[in-house]
Amino acid sequence: MESLGQLLDSMKSPAFRRRSDELLGRILSHPLVLRLKAEHPELDEQAINRNLSRIYQYTKDHDHCQHCPGLERCPNDFQGHFSSLDIQTVNGKAEIYERKTPCALQISRMNEEQIKKRVRSFYVDERALEEGYNEVEIMSKDRLRAPAVNQVFRYIRDTKENGLSPRGLYLTGSFGTGKTFLMCYLLHELAKEGHTGVIVYMPDFVEDIKSMLQESAKLKESIEVMKHCDLLIFDDIGAENLSPWVRDHVLGSILNFRMNRKPTFYTSNYRLDGLEQHLSFTSKDGEESHKGQRLMNRIAPFVDEVQLFGENQRGNMRRS
Repeated sequence: MESLGQLLDSMKSPAFRRRSDELLGRILSHPLVLRLKAEHPELDEQAINRNLSRIYQYTKDHDHCQHCPGLERCPNDFQGHFSSLDIQTVNGKAEIYERKTPCALQISRMNEEQIKKRVRSFYVDERALEEGYNEVEIMSKDRLRAPAVNQVFRYIRDTKENGLSPRGLYLTGSFGTGKTFLMCYLLHELAKEGHTGVIVYMPDFVEDIKSMLQESAKLKESIEVMKHCDLLIFDDIGAENLSPWVRDHVLGSILNFRMNRKPTFYTSNYRLDGLEQHLSFTSKDGEESHKGQRLMNRIAPFVDEVQLFGENQRGNMRRS
């Protein structure tokens, strides 16, 4: 390893001076620097020399961005950011201040992270919430789905333009036609607008409530989250094995709070009249039609029923 004395001696050498002069020449002739000087004639030679390191970082970051290898392989010192320069006059002298600015890819990542923070999933595969969405692909995947897809798109558009409505959607159709996928798409699009959302896979949620009975604080927290989120989706309602207590005191409590306040959405293999029959029957007390009707009075008046036709897409590489 070179001693400090040897290093200082090398800095005095003609070769070192030549390399330094070449670097200085490249910096001063860089298009960004020429434009900076043209826009700020108050930048004299002294100001440039005082801030050579900032100017060099500025040009280096921008050159890297011109040949961006992607966010994960960003070569800039501060990943996903580039140097920007602000020129200010202080005590009659031009001064250069450097700040780090996020690039478009970094902003996109930060936006996606914010979206994820607004969306909570109970027992629904997180991958359904994380995959990219393309409206053209959604529409063209199965033409039989077009009327239902259009209605979901229209709901999203109306909400973006007019704000949240207390009415939700009840998406019904056979297995594998893309009901969950469309609801995740709706949730993702409206989370981008700042809305919070929860999606709950009903069969697993109802089954898990049995264990949460021993953890009343956890159950209460889950219920409060579902009551107060902007968008609540009950996925595959009708596939759960209901008990009277879950129907009347959990689902009933959540829906009673939300009706006329915030929209609730559903996916189901049942039409609305078939769901009423399902909710009227419990594993413990058998058929109680009046209690099924009571819960349906908190569902049917507050949704538009949307029938989703199409082929069973399960088994494809991409979730449908």
